[in-house]
Order: sequence, then structure tokens, then C-alpha cells
Amino acid sequence: MDFANLDFDRKNRTGFPEVIFCERKPDEFLEDIYKKMYERDGQVFGTRATEHQYEIVKVAIPEATYDKVSRILKAVSPDAKLPELVGEIAVVTAGTADIPVAEEAAQTAEYFGSKVNRVFDVGVSGIHRLLENVDVLNQANCVVAVAGMEGALASVVGGLVKVPVIAVPTSVGYGANMGGISALLTMINSCANGISVVNIDNGYGAGYIATQINRLAVGSRNEE
Repeated sequence: MDFANLDFDRKNRTGFPEVIFCERKPDEFLEDIYKKMYERDGQVFGTRATEHQYEIVKVAIPEATYDKVSRILKAVSPDAKLPELVGEIAVVTAGTADIPVAEEAAQTAEYFGSKVNRVFDVGVSGIHRLLENVDVLNQANCVVAVAGMEGALASVVGGLVKVPVIAVPTSVGYGANMGGISALLTMINSCANGISVVNIDNGYGAGYIATQINRLAVGSRNEE
């Protein structure tokens, strides 16, 4: 392909296949990339897609599906061997407005073979909702904490659980949120231990790292 150099060896090197970032890709490029990857592997996973892009890909690959909330566009052949869901990851949001980013994280982790438990709308403005779910969070091998506004959720979760926390700042909030920078700075400066932070609205990155942690945890238990 004269416009793309597809990395078909990535799964052998890293344990994860290449994923398509759909945003701003020209229609004809995106269609050809999906077709090439689907023909070779029988499955393709893409993030930040639009409904228009879904319609383009669906013509070429009828098996393509699109989730409007997470904006994930994937195509899986009926003959494709999907991984068994193992372990457990908890994906937590401060508010309902954070769910699109959380779903990108959750569905990424599920695509890569992790079992995901969703705990939505348990932000610090009603902290009793979070406290009611602490046992659920501690059952997971890691927690993805997704929050906008001031981003306090990750710090609170980090002070309550015994597992790693991946903090995801979102661009949800009023003007002083500065498109997610306020939440990002809060999470980076958290005094709670065991917290790592990904970029603003980067649900995919959080789901990827969470899967790596989950695989290590599952592997360690299997070796015991």
C-alpha cells in the first residue's frame, strides 16, 4: 500500500495486533486498510470512528459493527478465533458523561481478551456510591478510573484499593477544566500511590495497559 505500512508482525512482537486510529483518515485509505487487515487476519479493531466511516467500511465488509458511544468500529469474521475473556478489570467513571471514554477502554480490553466489570457514575460528589463498590474494585486485577471536571476520582480510588489504578482524564467539564488539562494535572499530582496516568480521553491506551496488567496477574496465578 503506497499510503500505509501495515504492521502484521506486531502481535508476534508485543502480544497485541495493530489497531486502527480512524479519526481524520481519508475514506478511501480507511476502507483499503480495513479490507487488507480483514482479508489477512479475519478481524480488525479501530478507534475514534464516525458513523460515516462505518458506512464506508460496511460496504466493503458486511460483518463490520459500530458502537456510537465508544466510537469503536470493528469487523470480526464468523470464523475468527476470539480470545477467551480472562481475569478481571474494573472500569469506573465519575459521571455518565465520562462513559464514552470508559467504553473505549472497556471494549478495547474485552477485544484483547480481558473480562471487564463496569462501575459507572460513582464520582466524588456522591462518594457513597463509590464506597459501596470497593469490594468489587479490589476483586479486579487493576482499575481504570475515568473522570473529567477536577479528576478527583482517581485519587480517591487509589486510596481505597490494593490494585494498580490507571487514571484517564476526560475533556468533560466547564471552562476551567481546559479541555481535560485540569483533570490531567490533578491525576498526575495525586498523593495516592499506585496510580499511572494516560492522555486526555485516551480510553484505548488505558484498556491496552490494563490488559497487560491483567495478563500478568492471570499468568502469575496460573504459575502458582
